[in-house]
Amino acid sequence: MLTSPVLVLNLNYEPINVCNARRAFLLIFRGKAELLENGRGQVHSVREVFDLPSIIRLVYMVKRPFAKRKLSKKEVLLRDRHTCQYCGQKNKVLTLDHVIPRRQGGNQSWENIVSACIPCNHNKAGRTPREAGMTLLRRPKAPYPSPYYVLHGRTILDGWKKFIPWEID
Repeated sequence: MLTSPVLVLNLNYEPINVCNARRAFLLIFRGKAELLENGRGQVHSVREVFDLPSIIRLVYMVKRPFAKRKLSKKEVLLRDRHTCQYCGQKNKVLTLDHVIPRRQGGNQSWENIVSACIPCNHNKAGRTPREAGMTLLRRPKAPYPSPYYVLHGRTILDGWKKFIPWEID
């Protein structure tokens, strides 16, 4: 019960975090947050019964810089939507491919790494796409820093959707 997820909103109703119910209770009782919506269930103490929070809002504004995403396989697959950037096949088993191979001076950057299925990666081998006769579906680039990145890869509960009216990629 106390480990259930709680959406944390900034003073301006912008989602900034997801915490567990235990942390949400602490923020509410210390006067740092207010309860906006109750979740399913209740928590019993010795003297009182509390509704389980689902959404809380901070009572002060938290200024957070946009975090740059770190280059990793998981992040490249999220950016490319788990799609091979050469043939367009959606697959759970994808590899990372350097557009310009490292042995030809290619670097380890967002603009030089794409997701590729195993057959396409083997077909391209240590060549550039032009040398291999292959074309990229789209030019790779660094993902735009998003303040809503904290919600990527998380399960969005139905009660949260009115505070998150957009589609999360």
